[in-house]
Amino acid sequence: MALDLSLLGFDDGLTAALEPGCFPARVSRVDRGACDLLTAAGETRAAYSGALRRAAADDPVNLPCVGDWVAIDTEVRAVLPRRTSIVRAGVTPGVSHGQVLAANIDLVYIAEPAVPDVDLGRIERLLALAWESGAQPVVVITKADLAEVDPAAVSAAAPGAGVALVSSMTGQGLDAVRLAPGRTAVVLGRSGAGKSTLVNALAGVDVMATQAIRAGDGRGRHTTVHRELLVLPDGGMIIDTPGLRSVGLYDATDGLAQVFSDVEDLATHCRFVDCGHDTEPGCAVTDAVARGELPGRRLASWRKLQREAAWMAARADARLRAEQPRRWKIVHKAMRNHSRP
Repeated sequence: MALDLSLLGFDDGLTAALEPGCFPARVSRVDRGACDLLTAAGETRAAYSGALRRAAADDPVNLPCVGDWVAIDTEVRAVLPRRTSIVRAGVTPGVSHGQVLAANIDLVYIAEPAVPDVDLGRIERLLALAWESGAQPVVVITKADLAEVDPAAVSAAAPGAGVALVSSMTGQGLDAVRLAPGRTAVVLGRSGAGKSTLVNALAGVDVMATQAIRAGDGRGRHTTVHRELLVLPDGGMIIDTPGLRSVGLYDATDGLAQVFSDVEDLATHCRFVDCGHDTEPGCAVTDAVARGELPGRRLASWRKLQREAAWMAARADARLRAEQPRRWKIVHKAMRNHSRP
């Protein structure tokens, strides 16, 4: 079936990035060494070229991910420039590279279930990834028919983000998260948060496998095992993702500043420019906590995520320093080979 690529988000800017002899495709699913693609001629599948594999050898971020636009002929030749991307810290121990979860998304739906309790700390962590991506985050409280939720408390932990209370079973709040034609959203959250059920409700049919929640604690069970981009009947697109057991921050300085904009604003009134917001005299942040204007939980969350972000930045700097000698060896070898008669 032919597809209108403009409705999938393709534009003239991406046309200019195409290599000669290649045509554009959007990645709908990634497997090891190949991916499923949406093209003007319909759906297809292609493997990565050798050049693309070599380009990604130094940094896996260069590999295609769901939502990417790529240049293909008989193979996937290149990843076209990303407009937005969700990047978390790599999950392999000892590796400081990032991992791209989704690309070219307009909205990030952060799915957090109402039962057994809303975890504001997890919302803040995912919001840091979302804001850093360049997309607009929306906190979607799922299973809202099973428990009372205070939207004001959620909004206080998510300044600048939208908040929607949704029940995929009753239809409550679904209109607030429906996607206009050409718009793409990714759904992030822990296992059992109701992500696939939300996708099915928006699609109007069961396109993703789900399992019933447990009676004891209201938790769902992990069902989605891969990321996949789906075109919805109304023309919007949504990316379902597996539950995130680990959500490490990766180069999320700006994202954290947005998530904790209230803390950042208070910090401008501290006596010392380099105030650590701990025991320093004249600290406007700790004073706000003492007065009950800023939740102590929120300051503790800010401290935790700031420490993690600083640790990840130090690891990335150490990796770059370690790679520099190897890069220079490659350059010098190429120069010697070029100078030989």
